[in-house]
Amino acid sequence: MSEQKTDDVALEYSTHQGQMNIVGFWIFLAAEISLFSTLFATYAVLFGRTAGAPEPAELFEAGTVLIMTFILLTSSFTCGLAIHNMREGSLKGLMVWLGITLLLGLGFLGFEIYEFVHYAHEGATIGSSAFWSGFFTLTGTHGVHVTLGIGWMIAILIQLKQRGLTAVTTRKVFIVGLYWHFLDVIWIFIFTSVYMIGMVV
Repeated sequence: MSEQKTDDVALEYSTHQGQMNIVGFWIFLAAEISLFSTLFATYAVLFGRTAGAPEPAELFEAGTVLIMTFILLTSSFTCGLAIHNMREGSLKGLMVWLGITLLLGLGFLGFEIYEFVHYAHEGATIGSSAFWSGFFTLTGTHGVHVTLGIGWMIAILIQLKQRGLTAVTTRKVFIVGLYWHFLDVIWIFIFTSVYMIGMVV
């Protein structure tokens, strides 16, 4: 049985606990920004220090990176549609769009794994040079976060199937949506500062 919004307040904000959890998650995201800022700064310092290993311009493939970017940005859109359906009280719509977001996330991970395997085959691994160490640490950390997000979505889909739309399940959906959009923003910075620059410098 689905609960509805009360007094025009979104269900995920309808309880004090829900409001506090959402505020707490924004604070968590601030800490995540600090983490990724440190990784980006480290990567920038190590840029170009390939020590005889392949140069990024030799290995970065525009086609693969553009496909990964398209998939992740599309997943952000479908995640937004999931939240919209949740706000409309449509459990089915929410689960469908969240499931599509989940599948797109898996597709992104598949391409990232392919990319890493290809680079390793060409002689670029985390131990090849300072540059590749910085690259794999930064992109790998993002990939781990995407993996965690996928696992989180699976758990939420199971809860939605069992409990429907409640103040608790909608709060969890909203928070995982914030997390997913955050990962998309981080990827835009990776796309521009790592891949685009790496292809031309």
